[in-house]
Amino acid sequence: MLKKRKFLIGGLVVAMAMGYLGYMGFSSAATYYYTVGELGQLGSSIYGKNVRVNGVVATDSLKREAQGTVLKFNITDAGGGMSLPVVFRGVAPDTFKAGADIVAEGYLTPEGVFQSTTILAKCPSRYEAQETG
Repeated sequence: MLKKRKFLIGGLVVAMAMGYLGYMGFSSAATYYYTVGELGQLGSSIYGKNVRVNGVVATDSLKREAQGTVLKFNITDAGGGMSLPVVFRGVAPDTFKAGADIVAEGYLTPEGVFQSTTILAKCPSRYEAQETG
């Protein structure tokens, strides 16, 4: 009887640990993304927190430094209202270019610069279905 109880308690602890790890993994993967305007409205409450921001890479703002591994650029809302400076260190996706619609993941500094750890470039329209008619 004692062995069954130990086995049951051990199994319960393992199941709870797996459930907790699964929940934490899912909650971090399901991060909502903000627009540039929404991020600006959050103010200092968002500094240092890991967030995603969606925007369009502003034309003529793209600068590559340090052998192409550091990118500095601005992203704007779809309407072109607000602008956010972004710094990314790493290899950008092939579809990343000026005018591309992107989602950048990272954190906002108190200086107002978004330090991006990941860039996701949305698929260009050439992959959409062709209209017939």
